[in-house]
Amino acid sequence: MSTLIPQCLVDAQNTGIQQLFAFSSTAFDAIEKLTELNLQVVKATLAENQALMAKALSAKPEELVALSTSLAKPTAEKIAAYSRHVYEIMSGVQIALTANAPSQYQQHVRDAQGFVENLTKNASLGTNIVEAE
Repeated sequence: MSTLIPQCLVDAQNTGIQQLFAFSSTAFDAIEKLTELNLQVVKATLAENQALMAKALSAKPEELVALSTSLAKPTAEKIAAYSRHVYEIMSGVQIALTANAPSQYQQHVRDAQGFVENLTKNASLGTNIVEAE
């Protein structure tokens, strides 16, 4: 039996492990970016809430209604901006993960074809030995 077949399996396993680590790295980069974005949002929200609370405490009762209605538009804009940032991060992840998919698929096809060819060569060698006996 040839040592090429186990080596093909080892090579395929190594390739798979490298791809797994590349995908994991991409995913962790995205998690890092999302965490950083969320921390920025929390810091900004805390600062804005502190300023808003100071305004609310010093406002007259009739000014509180105007203050609360003035917050609706900026809040909606902030939510839209946050959603855009999340979308950009996730789109970047999708692009990074799918960029290599066609070449990886083609490599898997080539590896499988090479494996089958080696297997057939070794099988035909084995039948020749049996016939010679």
